[in-house]
Amino acid sequence: MRKLLLTVAISLSSLSVLSPARAETIHFTTEEYPPFNYRDGKTPIGATVEQVQKVMTDIGVDYTIDIMPWARAYNQALTEPLTCVFATAHNDERDKLFKWVQPLLIDRNILIKHSGSTVTAATIDEAKTYLVGTWRQDYTESVLRRNNFPRIDVGSDFRATLKKLMSDRVDLMPISEFYFDKLKKDGNAVEKVTILSQQPMGIACQKDFPDDLQSRMQTALDALIADGTQTRIFLKYGLRLGE
Repeated sequence: MRKLLLTVAISLSSLSVLSPARAETIHFTTEEYPPFNYRDGKTPIGATVEQVQKVMTDIGVDYTIDIMPWARAYNQALTEPLTCVFATAHNDERDKLFKWVQPLLIDRNILIKHSGSTVTAATIDEAKTYLVGTWRQDYTESVLRRNNFPRIDVGSDFRATLKKLMSDRVDLMPISEFYFDKLKKDGNAVEKVTILSQQPMGIACQKDFPDDLQSRMQTALDALIADGTQTRIFLKYGLRLGE
């Protein structure tokens, strides 16, 4: 009997070695930044959320999406296995920190002001004389510092910085040109000042993320771009893709 049990145990052990590993769940983090990623009740929605959902459905891998302050979302993807943050600007500082699946969009970032404010800047150099708001660990903070902006106010998140701009507690803030168009269309009192930067925005995955999974995700994203799905998703949210 003992011999029989031992034989069964060895057989089961062999089967577990030979059988494929159970698929893991991929954890996506993002921030509240409508219309790209935000909540409808407790459900994550938005133009980039839908692309991530489509990619993961197409490759048949389980996933979660959690919305949280950007600094926390970014740090989780830096440190936690099988975790990705989006939509993340792919710049030189971040290039080697993550594995990338992109682009969810190609975005221009502009500096904006509250309509009616006394800000008169028309160039980057002129903008440097003003207090510029951004939010913790957003890539725009590094862009501002790289361009030697001397007065930077770092808030907790995007919404907090926008609230400061609208109450004139900061003079300028960087924002996606896509989102600026949406703000204007919705009747918000904001004005474009000047272009700050341009960059691809993508899915940034923890550096030990499996190469084969990254490749499958990239292939699925390439396909939804090629067949026009990405464009249709943006139009659904009232956004137009740039050239």
